[in-house]
Amino acid sequence: MYYSTPENFKDLNGYIIDDIWYPRVTSIVNIKAKPALYRFYAEMENFSQGESVKRQSATEGTLIHDTIEKIFRGEKSEIDDSIKPAIVSLQNFLKDKSIQVDPEWIEKRVINFDERYAGTIDALALIDGKFGVLDIKTSQAIYRDYNLQTSAYIMPLKKQLRSLSTRWILRVDQNQKCLKCGATLRTKGGREKIKTSKNGGANCLHEWEPAQGEIELKEFPYYEDDYSAFLGAKKLWEWENDYWLKQIGYF
Repeated sequence: MYYSTPENFKDLNGYIIDDIWYPRVTSIVNIKAKPALYRFYAEMENFSQGESVKRQSATEGTLIHDTIEKIFRGEKSEIDDSIKPAIVSLQNFLKDKSIQVDPEWIEKRVINFDERYAGTIDALALIDGKFGVLDIKTSQAIYRDYNLQTSAYIMPLKKQLRSLSTRWILRVDQNQKCLKCGATLRTKGGREKIKTSKNGGANCLHEWEPAQGEIELKEFPYYEDDYSAFLGAKKLWEWENDYWLKQIGYF
């Protein structure tokens, strides 16, 4: 990525906390190769189209995140029609699973003073008798990369909260199913993507049902190896950004 000034680099890659700059967890994790993202760009007509879809997808994802945050806080608000299927399904899922979210730990900043990085967790929650980090994603699948991010959150938190024992990814999405062949249609970022079913459907004149929410909760209780990998990614990120880090006096 191109940076115009040291301040620009700092703004895009970290937080200033008590007059000290810390690299952001998500910036560090971005140093890792992402095959799924490469495939996404390969499917686009050009790079600009890919960037446009990414920006709109990020806006839609933020809308879902903000709405879920209000639900976790017990606040009432209007649900945007564009995300209503996903949010309604999530509300039903939360009731069925009896997920309890700690309101004091929603969108909370986490700092690792020893390893010098910071991040913002989505929430801490009690699920099935276990207390852990809950990270919300609006992707079409749960990717292994998420383990790096959540391990970076849980390690410093465990020093504060001895009862913290695990982490979960909560994926919130929505799609439409073809009533004829079972294919699915996912619309995000202004882009429609059809996934055919095992029964075929490539030549089907699809008849789409109304959008339905898709909720997936997956626990990742073992995080030591992921954390070691995160620290490795941090070292590579520091190497890659050596010039700017020297400019801001990080080393």
